[in-house]
Amino acid sequence: MGPASLQEEREPEKDSREEMESYHYLLQAGSQLESTLQQVTVPVSMKEVGGYIQKQVAYLSGGRGEDSSVIVTLPECSAFIDIPEEALAKVFTYLTLIPRTRQPGVKFIIILDRRLDTWASIKTALARIAASFPGNLHLVLVLRPTSFFHRTVTDIGFRFSQEDFMLKMPVVMLSSVTDLLHYIDENQLTSEFGGTLDYCHSDWIVLRTAIESFAVTVKDIAQMLQGFGCELAETELPDEGKAIEYLLESHTEKYRKLKDAIRSVSKEGRHLLLSLETSGKEDDSQWDVKLDWETVQRLLAQLRDMESAFDGFFEKHHLKLHQYLQLLRYEQSFQEMELCLEHLMAQERELSISVDTLVLTEQALKRLESVELNAQEVMARAQIIILHGHQLSAGHHYAMALIMQRCNELRHYCDTLNAALKTKHTSLLQTHQLLLCLGQAQTWCDDGAYMLANQLVDKFQSKEGAQAALKDIERFLEGAPSMLSSGPDVLAIEYEAVITQQLQAQIGETFEKHAAVQQMIQNRQASLRKLADKHVRPVQLVAPRPENPPRAKSPLFSPKHGDGLKFTFDISLPGKRASRKSPNPRKIEVIHDFQENRSCVSYGLEGEDSPDLLKRHVMRELIETERIYVEELLSVLLGYRAEMDNAALSGLLPPILRSKRDILFGNMPEIYNFHSRVFLQDLEGCLENPESVGACFLQRKESFQMYECYCQNKPRSEALWRQFSDCAFFQECQKKLEHKLGLDSYLLKPVQRLTKYQLLLKELLKYSSDCEGTSDLQGALTAMLDLLKSVNDSMHQIAITGYEGDICDLGRVLMQGSFSVWISHKKGPTRMKELTRFKPMQRHLFLYERALLFCKRREEHGEGCDKTPSYSFKNCLKMTAVGITENVKGDVKKFEIWYSGREEVYVVQAPAVEVKMAWLNELRRILTNQQKLLRDEAYQHGQMVGHMQLSPPYSESKQQRASVSSGDTESGRSSPDPQPYSPKHQHNRRSWPGAPHSVDICEGLEEWPGGQDAFHPSDMEEEVLVTLSPGRYRASADCLQNGPESITVKCGDVIQLQCEDNRGRWLVKNMSQRQEGFIAAASLQLILADSSRGHHIRLGDPGTPKARKLSSP
Repeated sequence: MGPASLQEEREPEKDSREEMESYHYLLQAGSQLESTLQQVTVPVSMKEVGGYIQKQVAYLSGGRGEDSSVIVTLPECSAFIDIPEEALAKVFTYLTLIPRTRQPGVKFIIILDRRLDTWASIKTALARIAASFPGNLHLVLVLRPTSFFHRTVTDIGFRFSQEDFMLKMPVVMLSSVTDLLHYIDENQLTSEFGGTLDYCHSDWIVLRTAIESFAVTVKDIAQMLQGFGCELAETELPDEGKAIEYLLESHTEKYRKLKDAIRSVSKEGRHLLLSLETSGKEDDSQWDVKLDWETVQRLLAQLRDMESAFDGFFEKHHLKLHQYLQLLRYEQSFQEMELCLEHLMAQERELSISVDTLVLTEQALKRLESVELNAQEVMARAQIIILHGHQLSAGHHYAMALIMQRCNELRHYCDTLNAALKTKHTSLLQTHQLLLCLGQAQTWCDDGAYMLANQLVDKFQSKEGAQAALKDIERFLEGAPSMLSSGPDVLAIEYEAVITQQLQAQIGETFEKHAAVQQMIQNRQASLRKLADKHVRPVQLVAPRPENPPRAKSPLFSPKHGDGLKFTFDISLPGKRASRKSPNPRKIEVIHDFQENRSCVSYGLEGEDSPDLLKRHVMRELIETERIYVEELLSVLLGYRAEMDNAALSGLLPPILRSKRDILFGNMPEIYNFHSRVFLQDLEGCLENPESVGACFLQRKESFQMYECYCQNKPRSEALWRQFSDCAFFQECQKKLEHKLGLDSYLLKPVQRLTKYQLLLKELLKYSSDCEGTSDLQGALTAMLDLLKSVNDSMHQIAITGYEGDICDLGRVLMQGSFSVWISHKKGPTRMKELTRFKPMQRHLFLYERALLFCKRREEHGEGCDKTPSYSFKNCLKMTAVGITENVKGDVKKFEIWYSGREEVYVVQAPAVEVKMAWLNELRRILTNQQKLLRDEAYQHGQMVGHMQLSPPYSESKQQRASVSSGDTESGRSSPDPQPYSPKHQHNRRSWPGAPHSVDICEGLEEWPGGQDAFHPSDMEEEVLVTLSPGRYRASADCLQNGPESITVKCGDVIQLQCEDNRGRWLVKNMSQRQEGFIAAASLQLILADSSRGHHIRLGDPGTPKARKLSSP
């Protein structure tokens, strides 16, 4: 992920919202503080009028008159006349704004003290007051001069000028201080006017200056906090770690300075509060001091609120920067690791596993081991990065989703690389093993040819010499590699994952050489047996032809047919076997009269034996190999499985292995019981009539399903064997049994036997053309091939992951394969109109009897031979709601599978036309059977009652009607109404809910409309349930086998119900067919219900009948 992706993760929605909320709180606190400052501060500061205030031109003593009017005192001042009008106006404005900010609309009373002045001074002062005083002037109290002359002049002058002054302001001329007490209470007057109010002008100036200074400082701090908050909010996050580190350091430094300033101003405010509290305690009557204390207290509280909001915002912003730095460093580590892993994956992809020689295989293994060592080191570092990512997520990192995604990507890279390396390692090991086996087989064939060529003719003249040569051949045959006895088909199955075209050719060449050498050995044995019985013309050796050039080192066999069977080959004897007489290779021609001998491999040459005799040969081999197979199974069960309970060997057996023997051996006891007690006797009865063996296979077809369970368990068994293959217990058992091969070879016998049947049936069919029982033989061959296919399908089925339901409820798996799929939705935002524009999805489809599963094939997992692919479940389509369109324009390999009335359409592209047709045939068969079943059920219900009620489970399972269309477009054509099932109930015929329009049925069936005359739930009678209890019963209906643990029940069979498990299944023993397995309770209801229906009883009636029980358990 680059910077663009990081930019998307810088401010995730939740964290960004929280940070913006903190920033909003900061702005709100700053706004409140600014509003308070506007209320408590005045436009004119003490600095502007400080000189005149100090000269006591006028002052606020704190006293109050009537109606709480504020008293402004103008004491005797010789410089009053000299004060400029502008300065006097500022003084009055400053003194009046202080109370007006606290109490808007307050009235003022002016005390003009002119006791030592003249009328001219009084007149001038009153005129200036009238012109400059900005407040609501309630009263002007003038203390006139005390001298007789000036008092007289003042009285006369005021009498003539009273009207002028009264028009501008109310003026009262007082003769003495005593007259002042008539207007103002003495405790509101200072001592110079005979009052008791304590006032110190210097202290008032100091206090007022401190308050204004505190307010200005608070305002500056608030502006700094808001400015820094805006700077943090508007900061762009860089893409370099150093730039982020610089931001963190610079922001942290600014934050510390602001915190120091806040602490300083808070300290100043607390000192100011303490001074105000001291003044207020000394004189409780000073209202101004109390108001100032409240103002400072409010400013401090709002400053603390703003500081708290700023701390929260800065903490979130700082955390975001720190986490973004962590994310950037983690992303860099991820990208570096991603490059390393991609480089390793490129190296892994460059490693080719398509090798066909031992030297190339060993070289590839060395290169792979080198890559694996590097991969282990890189993946260890990747795990450290993943662990660091989990630690960041545990710390509630804001980009937790992205970090976990990166962890998952690294884990996926590691898992993919590890799985790919293990897959290639396993493939190369298997290829190496296969090439070793092929090399051993080639060497054995060469040794056989060398042995035959070096047997001296003169020794054959005696009976003893011929017998000795026969013994030499028998000893040589005993040392034949085991792979030659399994055949190329079994070898192809065992090494299916690694076989290439070149390896397949080598296998074919090896087995062709083996067949030729085997034929030569058989011919030589036949000749030697004749020589041992009587003296006949010996085998002649033709002299070498030195003129022929040397040929290839390995023998090249070419059979010739004439009067006898002749093999010619060139041979070069390696090592000490080489001829010392001549450096040229010898050409040896072996001629053998073969008219009276037949091969047991091909059952005779052309035209020599009758088909009946050849069929008997095949039948004898089938019976004989069946006996050997049963004996081998018995030896494994007695020599290994039963010995696990032997106390004498308990010390050699790990305890965990004893508890897992059912995993190691699977259901081999069940397979042995079937073959020893049933199938072997059936085959022996067919010895004189080989054609009847086909019916024998068909009759036991259901019993062969037990191999499916065995093969499904085989991977677990192999994994367990690899874990304990070196156990002394197995070595001791092998020694007792005198087996040349280990237990794992015998555990493979059931798989090999299953593949052998179809080969023998093919051989029988070859000699049974136009005979009675040929159809049964063909059916048996088809059944065995289907069983192999079913086993293969079930092996794929067990690898399905992610399916939440019980997959057994879907029925038997019918087909499976990989396809390209396009999906179209009829409604919603995911609707796609032109499918060809989109890349198809690769899906692995599993077709069951009741559903169609869409899965995604995952990488192979596991170790060694246990490595298998897995299939991740994606979607499930119930077959009751599925329809198909067989042809899609533009591609003959495509067809449509649509669901729920074309609400969802899946365009499926098969790998070949043949695959498409096979799937369409199977889908058509399922849908046709559904239609027939629905019609039969509707007809049966119509005969029982006139008005039916569909039970909820039934109606739910039939919600959609499956249909098939053979057209090139969507199946949306209208179709005629179907004929009613019964003339009696034409008005109540069955219709299909869900689809608003009619859909097509497959060829040969009627077309059914949807949404008309549906059954009403109130019209159907309730079904009769059977109370199940242990005991014996007689089945009144058939029940097919559904799953490896179930059994087949036919009508009339006597069955015994034993117990019910936690999954609602009953353990049932079929006494008639000697089988035991599980059957679902719902299936038992159908099997046993008819035996109890003498009359219909509704659900809930006390007389609900039980099935007819034959006996108690």
